[in-house]
Amino acid sequence: MRIACAQILSGTVPGANLQLVEDHTRRGAEAGARLVIFPEATMCRLGTPLAPIAEPLDGRWADAVRGIAATAGVTVVVGMFTPSSDGRITNTLLITGGGAEDHYDKIHLYDAFGFTESTTVAPGRTPVVVTVDGVGVGVTLCYDIRFPGLYTELARRGASLITVSASWGAGPGKLDQWGLLARARALDSTCFLAAAGQAYPGPAAPTAATVPTGVGGSLIASPLGEVLASAGPDPQLLVCDIDVESLPAVRDALPVLRNRSEFARSSTAESPR
Repeated sequence: MRIACAQILSGTVPGANLQLVEDHTRRGAEAGARLVIFPEATMCRLGTPLAPIAEPLDGRWADAVRGIAATAGVTVVVGMFTPSSDGRITNTLLITGGGAEDHYDKIHLYDAFGFTESTTVAPGRTPVVVTVDGVGVGVTLCYDIRFPGLYTELARRGASLITVSASWGAGPGKLDQWGLLARARALDSTCFLAAAGQAYPGPAAPTAATVPTGVGGSLIASPLGEVLASAGPDPQLLVCDIDVESLPAVRDALPVLRNRSEFARSSTAESPR
């Protein structure tokens, strides 16, 4: 299966960002990719008031993405924002095209490193696995990558490939953490892991020091944590072949899913309000 990670640099105008989606989807399809993964906040970069930007899943922006995917004949995973029933918004992935149609609302909100996403964003509750060309694909968003249980659950639900769309925060050691976490989640789940992040906007970009607006470093890892392809800090379309037929042998050699033990635990997906 050939996949592509579109490491883009979203702006503040959703219509202009649609052009990026169209361009990278077309290029991915021309390169033979069956799945094109975009970052978190593809619709509009973080650091902008998002309530006026958010649209429902049957709104004009999402419908435009559906048209792009249909024209290219591929499945796309795209980060957007949708209204929440409690007055906040949800940080959402739209998965559409190639026979797939679903969405995922970010479960783990980024209340860390001085940023409090839960002030304006409501958490999702449900892990999502879709089928693309017969392959189970789990989808996740950014801060989710710090929670291994979600990735093993997606594998349990049939994922062979897990995507993580991110707008990662800059800072000392943060890029290294991103790569380390992506490889670790591949090992935890014995899945291929495709991590598509926003490109690095540079230190002079507005809010770059205080808001997670991207560091680049998109990568694709094997179920054994090997880096199969990786990007630098700048916008790039990362295309890679993954051998999903190899998964049974990997999981026989490293049966972490079969060997894991259940135990009682409680969870809180957002900080106290």
